[in-house]
Amino acid sequence: MGMGRAAHSRSPGQLENSGLFLRAFLLLFLLRHVSSQCKILRCNSEYVAATLHLRGPERGAAFCTALRSYSLCTRRTARTCRGDLAFHSAVHGIEDLMIQNNCSKEGPTAPPRPRPAAPNAAHGFESLDICDYERSFLYKHGRPPGFQHCAAFGDPHIRTFHDDFHTCRVEGSWPLLDNDYLFVQATSSPVAKGSNATVTSKLTIIFKNMKECIDQKVYQAELDNVPAAFQDGSVDGGARPGGSSLSIRELSPGRHVEIRAGYIGTTIAVRQAGRQLSFSIRAAEEVARAFTEEQDLQLCVGGCPHSQRMSRSPRGRGRVPAETARALCREMLPVEDVYFQSCVFDVVTSGDANFTMAAHGALEDARLFLPDAEKLHIFQAGGGCQLSSPSFLLLILLLPCGFWAGLLHF
Repeated sequence: MGMGRAAHSRSPGQLENSGLFLRAFLLLFLLRHVSSQCKILRCNSEYVAATLHLRGPERGAAFCTALRSYSLCTRRTARTCRGDLAFHSAVHGIEDLMIQNNCSKEGPTAPPRPRPAAPNAAHGFESLDICDYERSFLYKHGRPPGFQHCAAFGDPHIRTFHDDFHTCRVEGSWPLLDNDYLFVQATSSPVAKGSNATVTSKLTIIFKNMKECIDQKVYQAELDNVPAAFQDGSVDGGARPGGSSLSIRELSPGRHVEIRAGYIGTTIAVRQAGRQLSFSIRAAEEVARAFTEEQDLQLCVGGCPHSQRMSRSPRGRGRVPAETARALCREMLPVEDVYFQSCVFDVVTSGDANFTMAAHGALEDARLFLPDAEKLHIFQAGGGCQLSSPSFLLLILLLPCGFWAGLLHF
């Protein structure tokens, strides 16, 4: 007997008819022309394929899983589907079917499509090596994998996988990463009352289910709560054979943790310095690029939106004089690169000298995580024109940004 849903109870025949009607409706919309930006047709076709062969009373759990996957797909494409009739019809149809079939909104979704086996794989290759990404990649390709680095710290300042560097005015929750393996969301709030500058106050990291290696794991850190465990209290990937390929360890109690995800060749550092959290990642190139067009909003990939970018040049009256901030930052950051600029900006804006530690920690993470040490320092003029070429460091420091712009234009 259902609770609170009596008005929606229907006979088995009605439920089956509703399902058939939705399928017919979706197949009809598969034939219509839709803007290339809206990917609802892809969601529709995946749902139809997943439920086409489900029959009888035993279909319940699988049907609910398909509906949750369908719902997730529509949420991912929602930004580009506003005003699309097929999209809004699908969203309402999903809600009705979940009520009719007593499906919970929380629960498993369809697993990712299995990857094809490597050609000519030798029988001697251990099955558990699939949970050791670097070893597996070396075995398949005859070379080590490539890696990329991203970081978010301070105001927040974003260093992307492509070594672009932005200072953002973002407030609220924004995705740093959203791909087939990881979802990372940063929540920002004003650094001080009445300030346009923001800092990261919460981080949520989801390691998505990988059948051969780990259960889905969620890590969450907030100000004054940087735990050395996942949300369920565990410190590894679970009871699966490759569960040890995901682990978490505390490097500084309540201040610095490191999460190693060996099954995807990824290492993450989470720190707290002052009243802000920072995030750094070293990810295998394949992992960093494993996302669809619907997952295009990722600060680690594209940086912060143009409308949300800020100059790091000190302007107006801050809480600390610029020269005082520069002196404080120079103690931790002797090279006046973007990390130094970010430090000065944060100290001037917040009045908190602890922000020197945030920039210093991000630089130390970059030193560990960057595959190319030559790219450690990035030089920009006022947070605008990027001047990065360590081989010509002296020349760069001596010549103004406008000279380079004119030279490149010529």
